Amino acid sequence: MGTDNTAAALLASDFATLPDLIRAHATTQPDKVALAEAGGELDYAALDALIDRVAAALQRDGVAQGAAVAIVAAASIDYAAVFLGALRAGCVAAPLAPSATPEAIIGMIADCDAAVTFLDADAAALLKGRHVPGKLVHLKSLGSWLAAPGARPAPVAIAPADGFNIIYSSGTTGSPKGIVQSHAMRWAHIARNAAAGFGEAVTMIATPLYSNTTLVSFLPTLGWGGTVVLMKKFDARGYCQLAERHRATHTMLVPVQYQRIMALPDFERFDLSSFRLKTSTSAPFAAALKADILARWPGLLVEYYGLTEGGASTGLNATAHPDKLHTVGPPLPGHEIRLIDDDGNEVAPGEMGEVVGRSPTMMTGYHGRAEASAAAEWHDQDGNRYIRHGDVARFDDDGFLILLDRKKDLIISGGFNIYPTDLEAVLSQHPAVADCSVIGVPSEAWGETPVGFYVPHTGVAASIDEIRDWTNAQLGKTQRLSALHAIDELPRSAIGKVLKRELRDRLQEASA
Repeated sequence: MGTDNTAAALLASDFATLPDLIRAHATTQPDKVALAEAGGELDYAALDALIDRVAAALQRDGVAQGAAVAIVAAASIDYAAVFLGALRAGCVAAPLAPSATPEAIIGMIADCDAAVTFLDADAAALLKGRHVPGKLVHLKSLGSWLAAPGARPAPVAIAPADGFNIIYSSGTTGSPKGIVQSHAMRWAHIARNAAAGFGEAVTMIATPLYSNTTLVSFLPTLGWGGTVVLMKKFDARGYCQLAERHRATHTMLVPVQYQRIMALPDFERFDLSSFRLKTSTSAPFAAALKADILARWPGLLVEYYGLTEGGASTGLNATAHPDKLHTVGPPLPGHEIRLIDDDGNEVAPGEMGEVVGRSPTMMTGYHGRAEASAAAEWHDQDGNRYIRHGDVARFDDDGFLILLDRKKDLIISGGFNIYPTDLEAVLSQHPAVADCSVIGVPSEAWGETPVGFYVPHTGVAASIDEIRDWTNAQLGKTQRLSALHAIDELPRSAIGKVLKRELRDRLQEASA
């Protein structure tokens, strides 16, 4: 009896690899578009052949199975092909942020010991004249590096525990850490989406391919045989135009992207009726913004909460639970969340505590950082391993998780715990505030004190003192802002997280 390698059989199995799934789709639906971008598209047969040429070239160059292959580039079809070709060769993909400093990029390449690094033109210009370890391949000359057309790589056996990718943390609280994720973890991401309709999906990708936020929709779409539309750089109007043109059905956007799309004055003129599933993750998602999306953008809206490191995830079906928009939903099936105090003990039901979680989707550990890996873990009395999320939260009576704040962002003022998200929720309601963030700064009188930053809303006039006084009137006595600063734009990571460390640095520089 031969092995059934059809896509349906692989997807129904206990474990399959993404390269094998793409091979199967190339056999059963060779002409279906797998990847599309502004400059063209690639069907599954062509993608499978291109992946083969990448894998064969890596093997030709002596890149061993298990070695890291780094990519520093904006999203493109070539980027996706290199990523997938590295997997087919049994290598570990290491997508790196081209927005990082040259020193940080070189540091990440060295940290993962990349055998080869692929660069687009912008990344090559950024690193020009600097010593970059390992072999370099420029994507603009990818064609001359590839193995000959029709080349096939030597088959490699991939085990569930083998490394799939290394995702580097943003480094907002220190140097970036390489998060090693296995083929088993990525298979779980694909397999758990059986009901999401990715096989018939046209999925809009408008976040970077080095982000886990992107990969959790990019990988299932290709795994199930859908179409991915890559957007090199996000802008709200361009996104809506592209989604309308491709009749997009699925997307993963971060909250700030939703905010900018919904703020378009002519949003209603775009035909987005093809959408069936919109998801979000990575940053706080305001209840009012969720409600606006539910009212004006067709299709299901689901918010996910979780970590790149894994642990546990929650899912809020906002469409089905419009009364729970202040939550991030209950744990997903097979995911377990517990809340612990500062001493590592579980808190009583209804009380707040630090989130720890376990599930089938957990990182192997931080690359080369055993101590950091151990510090990220919590074990229960039975020895089960959980990942510390670093968030403070509580469950409501229905088991929906309510996030209070990042533990590291908690402000302790005069002995009282102040959660910046509580203050941001009030400040954001002022009509002159388009965007905002609150941080804690040192205070001789109180230990710490909250300070706010806001982006002024165009066309609404109000002074800083007026906005601060209005906000403080809505807050408890211990929560009040000691200062408020106007800012042109909040510093954010590529996936929309506010970089509070940069706000603190800005204050320190101003007072120096």
